[in-house]
Amino acid sequence: MQEGKRTMAKQGIRSLSVDGLRQWVISAGQPAYRAKQLLAWVYNGAASFDEMTNLPADFRSRLAEEFILDEAVEISRLESAKDGTVKFLIELTDGQRVEAVLMRYKHGNTVCISTQAGCKMGCAFCASTIGGRERDLAASEMLDQVYRIQALSGERVSNVVVMGTGEPLDNYGNLVRFIRILSDPNGINISARNITVSTCGIPDKIRMLADEGLPVTLAISLHAPNNEIRKKLMPIAREYDLQQVMDAAGYYFERTGRRLTFEYCLIDGINDGEGHAEELSGLVRGLNGHINLISVNPIKEKSFSKSNSNKIHKFKNILEKNRINVTIRRE
Repeated sequence: MQEGKRTMAKQGIRSLSVDGLRQWVISAGQPAYRAKQLLAWVYNGAASFDEMTNLPADFRSRLAEEFILDEAVEISRLESAKDGTVKFLIELTDGQRVEAVLMRYKHGNTVCISTQAGCKMGCAFCASTIGGRERDLAASEMLDQVYRIQALSGERVSNVVVMGTGEPLDNYGNLVRFIRILSDPNGINISARNITVSTCGIPDKIRMLADEGLPVTLAISLHAPNNEIRKKLMPIAREYDLQQVMDAAGYYFERTGRRLTFEYCLIDGINDGEGHAEELSGLVRGLNGHINLISVNPIKEKSFSKSNSNKIHKFKNILEKNRINVTIRRE
């Protein structure tokens, strides 16, 4: 039995919630216990309906007619000889391509996934936004990145970072559905506390996420200590004042009790001076937060250069002197 041509006309079955899947099984005229059997396959990484051998053949055919199961196909991968990090280029059902990354740590494996094909945010130092946004990813396409990498690597994923291509909060509904399914005990069951969502700062969506009852870690991309520099680097800063973003961050902490992460990409001569470090310290002081310093990745379409090691460590030392929690992200 063939799954059929990869086409967006069919819904990704992993976009259905657990309750939604149970209801569909009943509506298909199957006994209720079939839902439990199907759940075990769907939310634990099955790549084909043919694998589901404890389901009747006619039911598997019905599933293949109505749904897509395997939505992520590996096109290529790059592996770091330094630390074993693997970057996957993944093709979706309509030919769009996104990146996902497997990072190995002593405490477990982390997968970084994409939420959109392309991005419309226009951050000046980011390659993902050069072609603009093509479309949002469905929750099933986000989930399949996790499942595929787990299958391809043969290793369990314990943490998920939503920090790949796209702005997650610009695809809010599918993002929340993804988190709820990913953290459901019936599925892969990754705790919401082990999920990080990164955003360039959309205040109203940050507040909405705070009210969802999902204790995910929120990572806010600052990349500047003030509005003037941020507007040059991040077009969204022209729509949302930096203080609006910080106020929303404070609300998120109040509602969830989760420590905030602030991402800060260091760009030589732009935002990496001692004065910038002092200003950043004042901006985040009083918030239960952590600053993650990142060396900018030079890309051929942009003229930005990464800060040298001395500058990065001096910047870090100033933050620490001001009692700000800070780390330097490994490259």
